[in-house]
Amino acid sequence: MVDVDPSGVEQPLLRMRGIVKEFPGARALDGVDLEVRPGEVHCLLGQNGAGKSTLIKTLAGAHQPTAGEILIDEEPVVIANPVAALRLGIATIYQELDVVDGLTVAENIYLGHELATGGVSRRSEAARNTRKILDRLGHKEISPHREVGSLPAAGKQIVQLARALSRDARVVIMDEPSAVLDSEEVGNLHRIVRELTADGVAVVYISHRLEEIRQLGDRITVLKDGRTVAESLVVADTPTKELIQLMTGRTVEYAFPDRPGVAEDAEPVLEVEDLGLGTVFSDVSLTVRAGEIVGLAGLVGSGRSEILETIYGARRATSGTVRVGGKRLRPGVVDAAVAAGIGLCPEERKSQGLLLDEPVYRNITLSTFSRIARGGLLDEGAERAAAREQVEALDLRPAGVDRNARTLSGGNQQKALLARWLVHGCRVLLLDEPTRGVDVGARSEIYNLIRRLADDGAAVIVVSSEIPEVLGLADRVLVISDGKAVHEGPAREIDEHAVLDLVMEGSVA
Repeated sequence: MVDVDPSGVEQPLLRMRGIVKEFPGARALDGVDLEVRPGEVHCLLGQNGAGKSTLIKTLAGAHQPTAGEILIDEEPVVIANPVAALRLGIATIYQELDVVDGLTVAENIYLGHELATGGVSRRSEAARNTRKILDRLGHKEISPHREVGSLPAAGKQIVQLARALSRDARVVIMDEPSAVLDSEEVGNLHRIVRELTADGVAVVYISHRLEEIRQLGDRITVLKDGRTVAESLVVADTPTKELIQLMTGRTVEYAFPDRPGVAEDAEPVLEVEDLGLGTVFSDVSLTVRAGEIVGLAGLVGSGRSEILETIYGARRATSGTVRVGGKRLRPGVVDAAVAAGIGLCPEERKSQGLLLDEPVYRNITLSTFSRIARGGLLDEGAERAAAREQVEALDLRPAGVDRNARTLSGGNQQKALLARWLVHGCRVLLLDEPTRGVDVGARSEIYNLIRRLADDGAAVIVVSSEIPEVLGLADRVLVISDGKAVHEGPAREIDEHAVLDLVMEGSVA
């Protein structure tokens, strides 16, 4: 039976009052309030750096609050560590994939609460339970015995969700869960969330996709600069423009920079001919000229990311050629690609792009060590100076270059990656999901930065799961379906519906 107060309103399952979290030299949370009821989807909004990640880590037991209190069923609790959070029924699915690649799906799902009797693991029972959970999630194709490292990003996300369900959680926190999913997977995720809330589970949902909030959310709390600026707004009663203004302190629209057009005499910088990678993709050809942005549109798993990785040399092509400035590159050699002026910002920026425990300046100068070294030794003063110039130009926050990259918000981590290639002076920039997990304000800044790079003569390829982003940012679009290019043409001459028809049908409309 759900508890209600005398006015007939449900009592909160979770309440956070006046939460303060201080780190050396910084106050990340400054009196945050949050109230979540049973059976609701409570959306947490805010720009990168607003304090969302710190708040959920406090709730998950990863951080201890400096001040304030947390109540479950109106009873104060102390969440000393993540195990204590799980015992209280609080499960967290982080934005960055939190799985152990060397273990099986079942082992990941029961990691930390293994099924065992007398010290002997009950693996068969764990596999059976895992099968039931995966069936409930609509993913019968994932075997409990499969090694998690062999799954794509979307599959790993499902494993994280299955782990939360295995705990019989009362509160499930989801941090950007749809970021790595295609449209069909997102629909499945929404179905699962509704099933959870129908069973009385409270879901705290973080997403930068405001349309998704509208589809799924019941109430919204907005954070800005570590404070609660709006609490428990009813989604249906709150206009999108009001939410944006609360998050940013100003009115912000999804605005793409002007496309000046590519000069007729612009030279080809990147030429890809009949590129293939086994059964993943084949016969991909494209040319990108100086000052041009080409977008790759397609569903997750269509081969988009693998095309970028193969151009960059992180994967060895099985057929075709890549040329930069007319010079053919050796396949599968990243050093050769970087020397030719190719830079890659990967989809998984934390695991593949950044050295999280190294300072910001080291992450920015990583590709230019040979220029900064003096007598074979790195000149840290020169590193800091080069990084500081880019930090100021990109308005990377906080501005200090000596703090570890791990402490930056998602949007500012993305800026640090882009700064790396600005310092390097790359001729070709490959961007895989450049605004994944980036808030509405930082998104516009990144769009302008990408256009600035193109205007300075770079050839840019952008991969994004958000089709409007590809069409709004790119000069030309290549539609990828099942590893094949099924359409190429000016971005202005195709709309979102046509792109969806192409990727679903796998042939030119």
